[in-house]
Amino acid sequence: MRWIHRDSVIRCVHDGRVRNQASQQWVTVAGVPALVAEDPMGREIVACPNYGTTVKPCTKTEPVRAGYSGWVRVDGRPVVLSHLEGFTDGSPPGQFKYRVRDPRQRFVGADR
Repeated sequence: MRWIHRDSVIRCVHDGRVRNQASQQWVTVAGVPALVAEDPMGREIVACPNYGTTVKPCTKTEPVRAGYSGWVRVDGRPVVLSHLEGFTDGSPPGQFKYRVRDPRQRFVGADR
């Protein structure tokens, strides 16, 4: 599994893009800040095409269900790995997930 950083591509199942933000700046991969615990949660999702009169598109990420390292930490917080997964706020609730499509780096990896 690869470390996930600010420029990694994370998308909802409908292909809406998650706007990543790194809460720490001092550990980087190829000059880009690595994401750590809590970074993927509550982030904006843009351009989700799942909408309609009774359907809410994915606009925010919900808490992470999988994807934190059990071993590697930055400032006491687990790093985010490429098996990241969680639900979005799209409707119906608890049905649509977000996942890493492209870690955008091939240098740094970790076993869970």
